[in-house]
Amino acid sequence: MTFKPSHVHIGTDHAAFELKEFLVGKLTEAGYQVVDHGASTYDSLDDYPDYCIPCAQAVVAEPGSLGVVLGGSGNGEQIAANKVKGIRAALAYTVEIAELARLHNDANVVSLGGRMQTHEEAWKIVETFLTTDFSHEARHQRRIDKLTRWEDEGLLG
Repeated sequence: MTFKPSHVHIGTDHAAFELKEFLVGKLTEAGYQVVDHGASTYDSLDDYPDYCIPCAQAVVAEPGSLGVVLGGSGNGEQIAANKVKGIRAALAYTVEIAELARLHNDANVVSLGGRMQTHEEAWKIVETFLTTDFSHEARHQRRIDKLTRWEDEGLLG
């Protein structure tokens, strides 16, 4: 059975605005319920935290949903998303990394660089991320639990 999130939240700044528009179309065409957190228009002076943080907050607020954050490289966008408690955002430049982010890390947000791959390559990465479920293997869950404890209590173990 292929995993399918309840909603897909997406956000970007100007650097990946065209990629976001492309992905929203592909996601909608594939039957996903997409929530677009912006940018709604191209503005060369906008800032990625203004879109990536609300996108990540929406993922946390809606269990079962996943998120996609986009920017020039994807680095800052991943960092911004990871500032939201409960988010495990992974920067993915390949299908394999996207798959492993879900299988091993139960990542709930994927970050892509709009300047790092073609639109079609980006779609394959996002599609893989959205259709891959967490493995639920004990060793991976143990590691996620440690991260959660660190986030909640500042303690490892």
